[in-house]
Amino acid sequence: MGFDVSRFNGDVDEELVCPICSGVLEDPVQVACTYTKTLSLYKVVAAYEDWQVSNVLQAPVCEHAFCRTCINEWINRQPTCPLDRTAITSTQLRAVPRILRNLLARLSIKCDNIIYGCNHIVKLDGLAAHLEQCEYNPKRPMLCEQGCSLIIPKNELKDHNCVRELRNLIQSQQQKLTDMKRELGEQQLQINEHKREIHLLKDFMRALRVSNPAMRAIADQMERDDVVRWSASLPRARTMIKRTLSEYNCPPHVIDELMENCHERKWPPGLNSLETRQNSRRQYDNYVCKRVPGKQAVLVLHCDNMHMPEDMMVEPGLVMIFAHVGVNVLGHSLRIDMSLFWIRLIRENNRLIIVKFYSENSFTGILACLRLKP
Repeated sequence: MGFDVSRFNGDVDEELVCPICSGVLEDPVQVACTYTKTLSLYKVVAAYEDWQVSNVLQAPVCEHAFCRTCINEWINRQPTCPLDRTAITSTQLRAVPRILRNLLARLSIKCDNIIYGCNHIVKLDGLAAHLEQCEYNPKRPMLCEQGCSLIIPKNELKDHNCVRELRNLIQSQQQKLTDMKRELGEQQLQINEHKREIHLLKDFMRALRVSNPAMRAIADQMERDDVVRWSASLPRARTMIKRTLSEYNCPPHVIDELMENCHERKWPPGLNSLETRQNSRRQYDNYVCKRVPGKQAVLVLHCDNMHMPEDMMVEPGLVMIFAHVGVNVLGHSLRIDMSLFWIRLIRENNRLIIVKFYSENSFTGILACLRLKP
C-alpha cells in the first residue's frame, strides 16, 4: 500500500501516485511487458506440402508504475494491467527508473507517529531511519530497567513482567539445549559406529596381510598413519598436562623442564631407545611414580627416585604420556586403545603394571611395573 497523500507537504504529481491504491508510490515497480507469440499456419492450398511459419509479435511496453504490493495482489486476482488491460505477469515487473525514485525521495512527509505526538517532517528516503530512532514510535525497542535487561517494544513495557519473560526465555533455552543434546547423542552414536567399523576393517586387513602382499603394504601404511596422528596429538596432551600441573601448584620452572622431558629424546640413556628399555626392564619396579590427576600420564620425579641409577633418571623428572583418547575406565584398570596395540594400566596395591597387547585378547608382555608413591 502507498503513502497517504495527505501526509505530504504541498502537491504531489499524479505520476507519483499508484493507480490502484491512490497513495504515493511505496516500493514502486513498473510493467515492462515483452513477450513472444508463435502462430502456426498449415496447408492452405492442396498443391503445397504441409508447412509452418513462426511469427514473432512484440507487445508494446506500457511502463505503468505501481506499488509492489498493490500490483502483486492485483495480478493474483486478474493478470492484466489495471490501466490498459494488457496481459501481464509478476515476472514482467521491473524497478522504476532512477529519475522516478529521485522524485519520490525529494518529497517531504510527516512521521508515521504523528498521532502519538511526533511533529517531524522528513524526506521520504529518510523516513525509515527516522522511525527507528523516533521517541514516539510505540514499537521502538527499549531496555527494561526493572532488572531483567531484556529488549522490549515500548508499547509493551507497561504490561512487561520480568519473571514471566525470564521464565519463558529459560524454557526456550532449555528446549534448545535438549535438542542439541539429542543431536549430540545421535552424532555420538554414529561416531561410535564408525569407530567400530574402522576397528573391524583394520582387524580384517591385519588378518589378510599374512597372505596378501598388497594388503600387507596397505595395513602397514595405516599403522604408520595411526602413529603419525597419535604423535600429532602429543603437543596438545602436553599442554593439558602442563595446565594440570600448574593447577596443582607445581613450580613454574619445574613445569617447563618436565614438559621438555616428556619426549623420549630427552629421557636418560637407560630409557632413550626400545633396546635399552628392554634391557632395563627389571629396574622399572624400583621407580616411584605418580599419576597426573585426570590425565593418562605418569610423573616420575627425581626427588622421589634418588635411589635409581643415573642413567635411569634425569632432573627434575620425567613425564610419560601414554595417550589421551579412547579411554575406558573398568574398575581399577585403565585401558587405552591406540590401534597399533593395546596398553592396560593395572593398579595392584601400590604398583602400576603396564601390560602390552597386540590386540585386545593377544597378550605380548609386561612393559613395566612401577611403584606408586602413597
